[in-house]
This record gives sequence, C-alpha cells and structure tokens, in this order.
Amino acid sequence: MYALLSAHAVSQTGNVITAFAIPFYVLSTGGSGIEVGLAAFAATTPVILGGVFGGVVVDRVGGRRTAVVADVMSGVTVLAIPALALTVGLPFWALLLIVFASGMLDTPGQIARRVLLPELTAAAGIRIERSVGLLDGSERLSKLIGASIAGALVALLGPTIALVTNAAAFFISATVTRAMVPATAARVPTDSDAVTQNAQSSYWHELRDGFRFVLRDPLMRLIVGMVLITNLLDAARGSTLLPLYANAELGGAAALAVIVAVMGGCALLGNITFGFVAHRMPRRLTFTICFLIAGGPSSAAFALAAPLPVLLAVVAVSGLAAGALNPILGAVQLERVPAPLRGRVFGLLNAGTWAGVPLGALMGGILADGVGLLVAFGLIAVVYTLATLSPLAGGSWHLMDRRRPRDTAP
Repeated sequence: MYALLSAHAVSQTGNVITAFAIPFYVLSTGGSGIEVGLAAFAATTPVILGGVFGGVVVDRVGGRRTAVVADVMSGVTVLAIPALALTVGLPFWALLLIVFASGMLDTPGQIARRVLLPELTAAAGIRIERSVGLLDGSERLSKLIGASIAGALVALLGPTIALVTNAAAFFISATVTRAMVPATAARVPTDSDAVTQNAQSSYWHELRDGFRFVLRDPLMRLIVGMVLITNLLDAARGSTLLPLYANAELGGAAALAVIVAVMGGCALLGNITFGFVAHRMPRRLTFTICFLIAGGPSSAAFALAAPLPVLLAVVAVSGLAAGALNPILGAVQLERVPAPLRGRVFGLLNAGTWAGVPLGALMGGILADGVGLLVAFGLIAVVYTLATLSPLAGGSWHLMDRRRPRDTAP
C-alpha cells in the first residue's frame, strides 16, 4: 500500500509540473491566451480517449503492468519537449502533438493504480473510505510538492528545465511500482477469464459491458453529469485563467505556485481529517456542502480581484472542503462496481467526467481574450454554485448514502 501511494504521488507530481511548465513555455515563446488554451486542450483530450479505451486494457493486462508502462511512456514523451527545444527547435504544432501523446497513457496509469486498491485495502485491514482518502491524499500531496517545485523551476531556470525534472518523476514512479508493488495484486481475477481465454469475449464486447453498466446505473449517470460540468469549469480556471491571471496580476509563476500549493496542502489536510470521520458522516449532504464550498467562493474571489492574502485564505478553505469529495466518490464507485468491471467502468467514468475538460481549457482562453479575466471568473463562480447544489434535488442521489448490509450492488 505504501509503495502504491508513493508511486502515485510521484507520478502525479510529474503531471503537476507539466501543468505548470507547458503554459509558461507557450507564454515564453510569445504565445497568446488562445494558444495557452490550445496547449491545455491537447493535454486533456487524450485523458478522455485513454479513459474510454484504456480501461479494458487495464482489466486484461493488469494494474501493475499498465501503471509501469504508462509512467515510462509519459517520461519519454515529456523528455522529448526539452530535447527538441534545446536542439533542432520545437514549433507550436509539434508541441501540441507531443503533449497529446504524453497524455494518452496518463489516465490508464491512474486507473491501474486505483484498480489495485481494494485488494491492498483488504490486506492492510482498513476501511475503503480511508484507503481512497489516502490515494486522493497522495494526489493532493503531489500538488503541494509539485506546485512548489514547478514554480521554483519555472521562475529560476525556465519551463524547459522543469520538464526534464518532470520526466525523471515518471521514471521514478515506474521503478517504485515495478520493484515494490506485489505482483500478486497485479490483476483482478474475473469471472470471465475462461471466456476471454477461449477468445469468445472480444475487446469491444468488454468495452460494451462497461458502457452498459454505467448507463444502467442511475447514480453513476448523475455523478458523471455533475462532475463533467464542474471539471469543465475547473479546467477553464486552472489550466488557462489562473496562469494568465498570475502572469498579468500576481507577478508570474511563483505566485501561482503558492496558490496551488496552499490549496493542495489544505486539501491534503482535509483528506486526512475526513479519513477518520468519513464512516460517521452522511455522504450526500457532506458531498454537497463540501462541493459548494470548494468551487464557487474561490472563483468569486478572483473575479473581485482580491489581494493575494485574501486569495490564499479563500483557496485554503476551498481546499479543506475539496478534500472530502474524491474519497466519497471513490468509495461509492468501489462499492457499486463489480471487481471484473473495475478497469473499464472506472475508465469510462473518468472519460465522462473529463469530457468537458478540453473544451473548458479552450473556453478559458477564449473568455480571457473575449470578456476579460475578471468577468470570466465571475461566470464560472455562478455556474459552479448552481451545479453543486444538484444533489439536494433528491431522486437517485439518495443512492450515494451508505448502503445497509442487506443492500446489493446492481
């Protein structure tokens, strides 16, 4: 469990460095807000494709092997950016292609580590909410560490050197997973193994089974719809508007690194705290209140052009609230999704919730150039608040509440 969490944190640290370095690399070459949005679009589109088509691969190949291959390929492609930039040159279109290729296996790698979680959780003898919180906490920790490293590297040495460090992080993650995550947890046994071995269950049939499960589960449909909207808004804000705002109003990457680090650190604290009390709290009400606090207020603070100390205070509160969200969602998914379908269903859920992210990243650049940064943040604050109130409407959202022992998975 420690090895899995460590590898996940290191890999996600690499992703955070990428998220910092690419926008500032584009800006350092004279790029516009729309070009920053295009780069973010190229980085996030493969996340969706990897979620749709990579989940079946995880179920077939195994979580451990998929995680290792994903990290190695991410490291190679990221390393190609500084290698080309420092030698023959890197035109913008080539940068988009490399960023796209780098993201293709990122989602399958994340899914693979999550697929390994239930068996390791059982071996560790802890609650599923705790282990999901630890995995999410490792991501929050990576944002805290990665933002600090990335901000310092970009400010002192430039985005090109930051990407070299990024590649090293992916290679370290692959090494830790290969050497320390037990091979016995590498694959979730499935009831359809015999059918697969007889070539009677094709890749497309297995992918169809995953789609069928997601479409027939009413709670999964609601979660995908709501998180799709909030992720779209988060992408517009985090991938495009925040770098542009930091560059224009706060003095550059260092201030953005502080903001992201504060939010990541507080979210990590929220993860740890929530892990001890999660089993005593009502899931749906807690989820709604925390989501409401995590989204709208921080965007409103940027819309009002608040000074940096106020921005840091607001994102700290937002981070504390955000720490409870993914543990709740992860526990619900692991309870409702049968083990043989984990890889493909998690991949499809990830793809569905991320479907708006490329559009959001591009939309952020268009809004910034069209209506201005402050108005763009204001629009996001309003829509975000309305979207996060939807679980209070009732209906199938009640399925989020913890099941009683006699309840069964669909």
